[in-house]
Amino acid sequence: MKRIAIEMDEVIIDLNHTLSHDAASTEALTGTLDTAKPQQVRPALFQEIEELIGEESFYAGLPALPDAQRVIERLSQQYEIFITTAAVEFPRSLTAKLEWLKANFPFINPMNIICCSSKGILNADYLIDADPQHFAQFPGESVLFTTTKNQQETGYARVDNWRDIEQRFL
Repeated sequence: MKRIAIEMDEVIIDLNHTLSHDAASTEALTGTLDTAKPQQVRPALFQEIEELIGEESFYAGLPALPDAQRVIERLSQQYEIFITTAAVEFPRSLTAKLEWLKANFPFINPMNIICCSSKGILNADYLIDADPQHFAQFPGESVLFTTTKNQQETGYARVDNWRDIEQRFL
């Protein structure tokens, strides 16, 4: 059975749902302020966001992206599914993310949830991610999930939404 690794933030979970009113917070949270790490660029903002996403209520109120639950459940019938998250950059978010996954994707085996920033360690056939820097070390096929910040990226297979993923893999 082939394996699909799927990044959590901005691919499964609508991370920008709560932060969309504050572009600076959204950029800092997703690590897109230039090429530096957000904690280096704006340490006070990074600390504020880290505290915010460390609260269970932050993730509890976020929705899954449209069709993500249905499509991932269908994928899990034909592929081994792994959910990945770079929660080590915001360690207080890990428990909240795990609780969110448990509530929204109860069919995902907890043993198939991987916390890593370096996607090169993943042993999967495909990686679906919104951040192209995660593809650099990944040995399988990279699939870029379109967001507002990666629209100029080229060189990767691209999907715009979960219906595109459904068509591509099922």
